[in-house]
Amino acid sequence: MFALLAAAPLMPALDINRLISSPQFSSSIQMILSMALLSLVPFFLVSVTSFLRIIIVFGLVRTAVGTQQVPPNTVLVGLALFMTVFVMSPVWKEVNTTALTPYNQGKISQTKAIEIGLKPLHRFMLKQTREKDLALFVQFAHIAPPHKPDDVPLYVLIPAYMISELKTAFQIGFLLFIPFIMIDLTVANVLLSLGMFMLSPVMISLPFKILLFVLADGWNLICRGLLLSFR
Repeated sequence: MFALLAAAPLMPALDINRLISSPQFSSSIQMILSMALLSLVPFFLVSVTSFLRIIIVFGLVRTAVGTQQVPPNTVLVGLALFMTVFVMSPVWKEVNTTALTPYNQGKISQTKAIEIGLKPLHRFMLKQTREKDLALFVQFAHIAPPHKPDDVPLYVLIPAYMISELKTAFQIGFLLFIPFIMIDLTVANVLLSLGMFMLSPVMISLPFKILLFVLADGWNLICRGLLLSFR
């Protein structure tokens, strides 16, 4: 049996690009694949844009203030989405100028347009990625250390970028928690000294935390800090 398998001719490698570009590949199949790729847009939005850092910081702010469902998730996601569009607009403009417009004009092929269009996004993610996180995935990918930024494969850069964004978001969230924790500790000590053991400190500290957040113009400061945090 093994001798027959060894003597059998090897199957030719499947070239996806050649298959898609062939005349036999009907437009209906291309449409089906395009619709399937549209389902990956939310994962793409979360993975390779500034949305990840922004939504985590907003969630930590709501937890720090103590308002569990205010603002609602819909409001936070909407604000994070529009801030993502604002932060990523220079990248999208460059993609449109260097890749989409020449492709629509017929100056470059589809493969070349994808290759050129990924470069601005590649540079954006690389600026936000820590060298330690990038080295981790380069090591486990068993590839040679890249000598220049363009040599970093996208499948290595994306997870490195994501864990870098998670760390940055939690660092910002930690700093946001400190003033609200101080209010909780102060209220708890005052209630303890007054002998009010049955009264929940959270119920008393919540109005003070909201007042502090409003007086400090918290949403303005947080959005400003997030915008400045992107290089």
